[in-house]
Amino acid sequence: MTAIPADSSTPVVLPVSKAVLWLAGTTVLALILYYFIGIDQGATSVFGNDMHVHEFVHDARHFLGFPCH
Repeated sequence: MTAIPADSSTPVVLPVSKAVLWLAGTTVLALILYYFIGIDQGATSVFGNDMHVHEFVHDARHFLGFPCH
């Protein structure tokens, strides 16, 4: 069995511009998910006055502690 030297790993170098892009994209995705799971109520929906999105995430909404009725 061969021992691996402790200094053989190479750190991942991520440029700041790429890190900002990933952070912004993750933030936008998180806000969209938060809207659909936590805020969209059907009557106040941005996408029309139907309950499709609300009913699709209904159980997840209760599991996460968001009231909806």
